Amino acid sequence: MNLDNLIRPNVRAMQPYSSARDEFQGDARVMLDANENSQGSVGPAAYNRYPDPLQRLVKTEVAALKHVRPEQIFLGNGSDEAIDLLVRLTCVPGQDSILVLPPTYGMYEVAANLNDVRVERVPLTSDFQLSEDAIAKVLASSAKLVFLCSPNNPTGNLLHQTAVERILQGFSGLVVVDEAYVDFAAAPSWTTRLAEFENLVVLQTLSKAWGLAGLRLGMAFASPAVIGYLNKIKPPYNVSEATQQHVLAGLADVGRYETMRQQLLEGRRALESTLPSLPVVEHVFPSDANFLLVRFRPDATAMYQHLLARGIVVRNRTTQPGCAGCLRLTVGTKAENQQLLAALQQYPY
Repeated sequence: MNLDNLIRPNVRAMQPYSSARDEFQGDARVMLDANENSQGSVGPAAYNRYPDPLQRLVKTEVAALKHVRPEQIFLGNGSDEAIDLLVRLTCVPGQDSILVLPPTYGMYEVAANLNDVRVERVPLTSDFQLSEDAIAKVLASSAKLVFLCSPNNPTGNLLHQTAVERILQGFSGLVVVDEAYVDFAAAPSWTTRLAEFENLVVLQTLSKAWGLAGLRLGMAFASPAVIGYLNKIKPPYNVSEATQQHVLAGLADVGRYETMRQQLLEGRRALESTLPSLPVVEHVFPSDANFLLVRFRPDATAMYQHLLARGIVVRNRTTQPGCAGCLRLTVGTKAENQQLLAALQQYPY
């Protein structure tokens, strides 16, 4: 793969913004370069200084956790920032395209539409996998990016490894594997194979298994060359100091992470075993995530309203391709799961 051929010509030629924190090395006792407030901050904590624009301390911890090198990591304001930057990095507005496999995460198309980039859609099968015909269409496409969500949202399943491998081996653009839910799956991350595929980009997040959705920290893993380009076009201070400090504290609490992860997996198993026995449930799709896609009868939208009237909010996915009659149920606490089941049993079927 010739990476430069995938990058927009104007991006290759542009000079990145150089922030005050990029222009010196070492320690500084008197910092008069960035027009910060030298008197301090309002409020109880000190945030008057700009954060590290490259988040070096956080990347060091993430690298150790994920068994990659810091130069293979991009950190952003949620995975959505990385999605948007990847589209802007490679796709010329009004000319290029991305490829998605519906049903899938909606932000891929939002990012494309925002940047005037065409969207090619190759639907998954009824069991939400890639057919031979779908793989052939992906490999024949001239799209700059293909987004493979695995475990997929809203369906919850992992895409078959051999299908992803074939796309990595034959697709002419960047292959973005979105692993927001990988911590709940019994399969290794594609980050373990970055050395094999120079066109591979893996997205992950701290929002799900780590319980840090409010901090908005997303991660992209790729070759140092791809990461270098993402750093070139990102805003200078895209991850706040507060987020960096809270993330460092969170990553140090691995025991709490594992406890929560196991509790969510136990809750998923309990729901998977109980839901099929309910008369309103037509089908529970297999899940490798912290949610279940469930097909209801006779009317999923009526069920959605029934639950909402009882203070239980789920996601109505009935309009998504292949998801007719389906609601997406996030695994809650044990008490929340019991409330959900009780409300489903009360539906006047």
